Amino acid sequence: MIEVETIDHIVLRTVNTKAMLQFYCGVLNCPIERELPELGLIQLRAGSALIDIVLVDSELGRKGGKAPSQDGRNLEHLCLRIAKAREPMLLQYLSTNGIKVQDFEERYGADGYGRSIYVNDPEGNVVELKISNN
Repeated sequence: MIEVETIDHIVLRTVNTKAMLQFYCGVLNCPIERELPELGLIQLRAGSALIDIVLVDSELGRKGGKAPSQDGRNLEHLCLRIAKAREPMLLQYLSTNGIKVQDFEERYGADGYGRSIYVNDPEGNVVELKISNN
């Protein structure tokens, strides 16, 4: 029997590594854990999971076909559970960093219902930020 405990990693393809690293490292505070430039891979730590950033024209990236676009995304969305935060402060932080924000909503996820917001990364991938219930 298989029992999934948490997300292990996701892989996102990009044409703009700098912008992706600014979003995931600079805004969301996911540090670089490992880089394999010969493969075009940068792995970021996201709590207990990893986010792999792969350059589209690299060895790994070419396996995924054409570059991601809004009419041909390679991912519907990913959800990152984040530590407890006050919603107004989080909205202000995201806005200050040039991230378009909407209102928080109550949504169901791995740890039950909780408040979350959707934002877009520089490649148009939808990222749900869900405030931890713990």
